[in-house]
Amino acid sequence: MQPTHFEIPEQMRDVAEKSVNQARSAFEQFLNATQKAMATAEGSAKAVSGGAADLSRQSLAFAEENLAASFDLAQRLVQARTVQEIAALQQEFIRRQMKAMTEQGKTLGEMAGRAAGEAAKKTKK
Repeated sequence: MQPTHFEIPEQMRDVAEKSVNQARSAFEQFLNATQKAMATAEGSAKAVSGGAADLSRQSLAFAEENLAASFDLAQRLVQARTVQEIAALQQEFIRRQMKAMTEQGKTLGEMAGRAAGEAAKKTKK
């Protein structure tokens, strides 16, 4: 049995692309507000250790990277013309994100270890 060739209509792709662009814009505004709130909280909360603040900033940076990759995927998906192209894009995205998440987890683990060590040193003094 031959697979049927199904092409996604251009109007549907245009509507989806506009939706992705609107979602990306809204999310960028949310991230900007979050970054400003974190900066304010870090400036006013002296109890937050440097390591914990660094960990928070890095976590937010990784979240931004992951969401940017998701929006890039969405942008590519709305431009895809066939179901096969969509499947290939999703497979590549999953492969890249698994690699990125592994590296991010390693980085955050190392940062958390350093922050815990610094906190332990401060409490012993």
